[in-house]
Amino acid sequence: MSELTTTKPYDDMTKEEQTAHDAKEREREKAEQAALPYQWTQDLSTVTVTVPLPKGTKGKDLNVVMGKKKLKVQLKSSSEPILEGELFNDIISDESSWTIDDGSLNIELEKLSAHIASHQWWPHVLTHHPKIDTTKIVPENSKLEDLDGETRGMVEKMMYDNRQKAMGKPTSDEMKKLEMLEKFKKAHPEMDFSNAKIN
Repeated sequence: MSELTTTKPYDDMTKEEQTAHDAKEREREKAEQAALPYQWTQDLSTVTVTVPLPKGTKGKDLNVVMGKKKLKVQLKSSSEPILEGELFNDIISDESSWTIDDGSLNIELEKLSAHIASHQWWPHVLTHHPKIDTTKIVPENSKLEDLDGETRGMVEKMMYDNRQKAMGKPTSDEMKKLEMLEKFKKAHPEMDFSNAKIN
C-alpha cells in the first residue's frame, strides 16, 4: 500500500503524509548537501559558501575565480579544482568576496537578482550539484514579522509563487491576469474569448 502513497501528488496527501514526505525529502536533501565539498547558506541578497581547506592554507596558495556565472576554487599546488562549475544564477563579481578564516575559505556571492529587485532563492550553488527544495525555505535571521511591510510582502509573494510553481499552479501575477480576464469577459458577454491566452 505504501507504494501508492509515494506516487500520490503532494496536494492529494493527508497532512500526516505530507509531513512524512517532507521529513524524508529533508533527510535526502541533507545527505546530498553533506556530500558536497562545501557548505552553503543564503539570504535574499547573498550566497555564502564555506570550503574546508588543508591546514595552513594561505590566500596566496589559492586560485579563486568568481565570474558573473562561474565559480572555481583551486589550490595552486593541485591539478584538480576543489570546486568548479556554473553558478545557478548571475552574481555581481565586483561585490563578491572571499576570506580565509579558521582553515576555511568563506566566499560571499552577491546575487544580481537582489539588485534588480527580483529576489530569488537558489536551489543550488553550482548547477551540476543536487538541488534543495526552495519552497520550504523560511527566511531565518529575519522572521517575516520583523521585516518592513514592503520587504515582507515581497518575501511572502516570492514564497507563495515558488510553492505555486512547484505544484504547477499559476503564480500570483498569473492569477491577477486571469481575474482581470474573467471580469472583462463578464463585462463584455458579446465578445468571443475562446482563443484568449494568458502569458
